[in-house]
Amino acid sequence: METRADLLIIGAGMVGSALALALKDSGLNILVVDSGPLSVKPFDASAPFEPRVSALSAASQRILERLNVWEGIVARRVSPYGDMHVWDGSGTGKVHFSASSVHAQVLGHIVENRVVQDALIERLQDSDIGLLANARLEQIRHSGDDWLLTLSDGRTLRTPLVVAADGANSTVRRMTGMATREWDYMHHAIVTSVRTAESHRRTAWQRFTDQGPLAFLPLERDGEHWCSIVWSVTPEESERLMTLEDEAFCRALETAFEGCLGHVISVDPRLCVPLRQRHAKRYVMDGLALIGDAAHTIHPLAGQGVNLGFLDAAVLADVLRNATERGERLADQKVLSRFERRRMPHNLALMAAMEGFERLFQADALPVRWLRNAGLKTVDQSAEVKAMFVRQALGLTGDLPELAKI
Repeated sequence: METRADLLIIGAGMVGSALALALKDSGLNILVVDSGPLSVKPFDASAPFEPRVSALSAASQRILERLNVWEGIVARRVSPYGDMHVWDGSGTGKVHFSASSVHAQVLGHIVENRVVQDALIERLQDSDIGLLANARLEQIRHSGDDWLLTLSDGRTLRTPLVVAADGANSTVRRMTGMATREWDYMHHAIVTSVRTAESHRRTAWQRFTDQGPLAFLPLERDGEHWCSIVWSVTPEESERLMTLEDEAFCRALETAFEGCLGHVISVDPRLCVPLRQRHAKRYVMDGLALIGDAAHTIHPLAGQGVNLGFLDAAVLADVLRNATERGERLADQKVLSRFERRRMPHNLALMAAMEGFERLFQADALPVRWLRNAGLKTVDQSAEVKAMFVRQALGLTGDLPELAKI
């Protein structure tokens, strides 16, 4: 049996779901296909935190508000933060950023990925957008001017336009031969949630250690002091840390963090993720576009990955809506290239900045360490420079899509 759609979105993760909702009233027949069950679990406010979280920027919040998703996120669990402290563990350099420097209330919100995902799926289920769950892609090939997709159960899907939002190891990207540039950071990230003796004060904390960056991101539950941690270390060190008993891990973490939030009381189950940067050489070809992690993955240094993905989705929605109004063929590479031209420079610039930071803080040479500390001190003493960084972190500068504009 063959199913036809104007647009197939492969992957109902945060970015793919956001794109579908952004095009909800476009008049397009949209089908979202995912290999998972697409079910929404009842939220339990007393349940442990999911290990994977995102630092949603103000731009992402605005996009989610306009998709009527933010309300569902807030009804579950969000943790706003208004300040950020960054310091060099090998020196004296430090810098403090505050939302108040640009008259904003918060720098962003730390939200569990599962919370964002469930709120998005809830909105999709309330819409007339087609959803196809538990559907594993077996083959994708050209059939005339269309793509013909074959699922593992033998069903076929036909469409002129496919958007791949199926993550860092994108099946669509691999099957269609879209090349990437990628390299291994030679680091693993340990992610989990910990309870601390002292309050995080709605502040994101980041210490650059000799091993790699360590972030404590504020979480809120039952009045207790919780943080999500992202600890980037070498593969050998990650293996050692993952085998430690909880008490020993808490002590190692407390030492690495210089005890800034007091005693680390307890730790949730740990997850270890190899870190690899990846960027597609092209985001588009005739009838195909890559968005989110399918197009680019970056170091979790600043928690920006999903924010880039939401901007991808919103910009692509702008391009497709405008092309529809002009009566253009949406699958035409000339149309899709407008999306690539708007997003690729921004994504590459942020990826280069994150790579530069990571390399700078891994450098052992004494002159580099001195310059690094001097640079942090200089930035901390300049209100204007800090305000520029804050506006960048809020995601409200540059070429913004309609959904993110004021």
